[in-house]
Amino acid sequence: MNRTTLSRRMFTKGFAGVAALTAAATLGLAGCGNDGAAPAGSTASGDGKKYKIGVLQLTEHAALDAANDGFVRALDESGIDYDIEQQNAQNDQSACQTIAQTLVNDGCDLILAIATPAAQAVAGATTEIPIIGTAITDFAASGLVDDNDAPGGNLTGTSDMNPVTDQIDLLKQLIPDAQTVGLLYCTAESNSDVQIALAEEALDSLGIAHERFTASSSNEIQQVTESMVGKVDAIYIPTDNTISAGISTVTMVTNENNLPTIVGEVGMVEGGALASISINYEELGHRAGEMAIEILTHGADPAEMPIGTMGADECDLVYNQATADELGVDVSALADEGGEDVSA
Repeated sequence: MNRTTLSRRMFTKGFAGVAALTAAATLGLAGCGNDGAAPAGSTASGDGKKYKIGVLQLTEHAALDAANDGFVRALDESGIDYDIEQQNAQNDQSACQTIAQTLVNDGCDLILAIATPAAQAVAGATTEIPIIGTAITDFAASGLVDDNDAPGGNLTGTSDMNPVTDQIDLLKQLIPDAQTVGLLYCTAESNSDVQIALAEEALDSLGIAHERFTASSSNEIQQVTESMVGKVDAIYIPTDNTISAGISTVTMVTNENNLPTIVGEVGMVEGGALASISINYEELGHRAGEMAIEILTHGADPAEMPIGTMGADECDLVYNQATADELGVDVSALADEGGEDVSA
């Protein structure tokens, strides 16, 4: 089946299949409504209001950047007049809390939180201002909402829950002789636990052994990756923000040691991993932006807006031909299935 879907995706409502499971003084934050005019091409909203919108992004990497871009594109397409304050916590949770409180104090009309720690920080800072979260795997399991179908508070958004079983099937397809798979993730990422548990279930069903390898911070990534050499035949990495931000370090080790790596999203494939069935993060952010517009201009209540999810058939099949050539892995079947080569 061709999983490459380059046109607009429509999100399904609900969350079926998900396992229930101080840099303050140095940040130099500006008020969210005091920095810049409305984007080119935008027009005043019907009531003449200019909206203050704050954005807190956990860290810089391709997936989160794409979600941010998609959100802003939705705002621009809506024609509303707005000021936006973009803040990045550089993967520092204390900075998340500081930025969140600043955005709240500045009286934003709505705040976008990109990734779970960012959303948790904003949710801890306000129960009044509407919050849209995106690039979050399981809102309920992370304590952000009462229920993914009925959030019940001031926060809703779009989930990047991966088609983990399909990704493990992809690993089996490309590395059929793999007997042991290493599962690499950061222990600070609560949503990675959800995905790793699903990966273990999928591997168990295929009779493939697996072992967890964890890093507590970006400083440990190279050492942990090197510790996998000789112990596993392939590696699986979920949509883990810490590992994703350090993917070049991972693939420097894995590709040199002939370890194929199947990952959760396209940015990691672009960074040298072998392949993925990937959420389209720009569309994920765009959908979050559409939800924000419903709240700002039509009075929609976040408490009653189900978390948006994306099905496996709406994801992109991607591979890195350069990595495949280096590892000697035949990915021609992926091209036949409509997959996209994202190698540089």
